[in-house]
Amino acid sequence: MKILVTGIEGYLGCLLSPLLMEKGHEIIGVDTGFYKVGWLYNNNTSTAKTLNKDIRHISAEDLQDVEAVVHMAELSNDPIGQLTPQITYEINHEGSVRLAKLAKKVGVRRFVYMSSCSVYGVATKGDVTEVSPINPQTTYADCKTLVEKDVQSLADDDFSPTFMRNATAFGASPRMRFDIVLNNLAGLAWTGKEIKMTSDGKPWRPLVHCLDICKAITCTLEAPRDIIHNQIFNVGDTANNYRVKEIAEIIAGIFPGCTLSFGDNGADNRSYRVSFEKINTILPGFKCDWNAKQGAQQLLDVFSLIDLNTDFFMSRGFTRLKQLEYLIRTQQIDKSFFWK
Repeated sequence: MKILVTGIEGYLGCLLSPLLMEKGHEIIGVDTGFYKVGWLYNNNTSTAKTLNKDIRHISAEDLQDVEAVVHMAELSNDPIGQLTPQITYEINHEGSVRLAKLAKKVGVRRFVYMSSCSVYGVATKGDVTEVSPINPQTTYADCKTLVEKDVQSLADDDFSPTFMRNATAFGASPRMRFDIVLNNLAGLAWTGKEIKMTSDGKPWRPLVHCLDICKAITCTLEAPRDIIHNQIFNVGDTANNYRVKEIAEIIAGIFPGCTLSFGDNGADNRSYRVSFEKINTILPGFKCDWNAKQGAQQLLDVFSLIDLNTDFFMSRGFTRLKQLEYLIRTQQIDKSFFWK
């Protein structure tokens, strides 16, 4: 299968493309290159042909003979949405819907969209499922809901979109991110031997390892059409719902000499437990291989191997907001986030 992967140089994309290539798929990548500086380690895998292009500039020619699109290239996370809400809507919502419409027009048959469990926002009545009410709290999450709605309406006999509501990702990647909860706390535990939380850690977060997300995408691409057609899947495992406090405790238990303390700030109202029964029941071949403890151990092993230091951990390449603020400040990108 010829597959176009957007965001191929990102945290997930650099792991996904080698896995798909190993399975015999032909991969074309698209990435605008905002985060090239963020390289944690070399994974010695094949690199797909990649177009250095903004998703808003993808053309029909780029999609020639493509059978499936895996779309991950958006401005990713809540702080960036707060920094530039208008551009976030332009890229994440309008840019994603434009890509889906173009893919349908040129005959792409499958469109796998990376959504997020953050669309649930605040949920207090048990584990939410794919049919539970959504309650996005941020621009980032709101864009996910808008793309889901607009792209679902494009589904027909020839175009099958699938929406992957990923839990919060964690785990090692060459294109590392230290701005997501487990990875960030692990970095603090390694570099400073201390996790000093300002919050009480009570909110719930579902977690999923980055390799398990890649596994879910691969299973979706290879599943019979009737199983994945216009479906929403929460991606993860119900056993991997944790309070933030529990995530910190797991990491402190894995990283030698790490001390842990909590504050009394409960300002973050995002809290939700998620049911992952659907994906584990009906998507052939899918089952999570990782939990938080295994992920923390993996990160400890990687940090030991590369001798991670504080300056590298805190550098802009591994935090989306820092890197974009740098590109804006140095005027390398314009007000619309296009390269100058």
